[in-house]
Amino acid sequence: MLLLSQYVEPLYAHELLATGSEGVGYALKDRVSNGAQFIATIERVAAGGTAMDPEVVSQLLVRKARDTAMATLTAREREVLECLAQGRSNAGIAETLFISEKAVAKHIGNIFPKLGLPPSDTDNRRVLAVLAYLDR
Repeated sequence: MLLLSQYVEPLYAHELLATGSEGVGYALKDRVSNGAQFIATIERVAAGGTAMDPEVVSQLLVRKARDTAMATLTAREREVLECLAQGRSNAGIAETLFISEKAVAKHIGNIFPKLGLPPSDTDNRRVLAVLAYLDR
């Protein structure tokens, strides 16, 4: 089975590889313009091999790193991050989780480095943390 797609969809790639079947591949449509390379991909899959576009592999590795980073969060940090994703302020998080605002700030301060979000003048780390949470 050779999946031809316009975009990289990590879920599809993961499901394709999880089948454990021989002869699977994921190719991006913009790469089929190289006829010899595309034919080689088809032949490899037909022979029972695996063919994954380098961009697909790259995105799978990025997703794995994100999942690993998310797994390093404590249960309380995940609760705080979930509240962030709901749009709550530090005061709202504190009220929801029955903890102090100082504790909320401490947890948020611990979340950022675990998710690889260093201080930045140009990025909003709260938003980036929520995006990482939603993308998991």
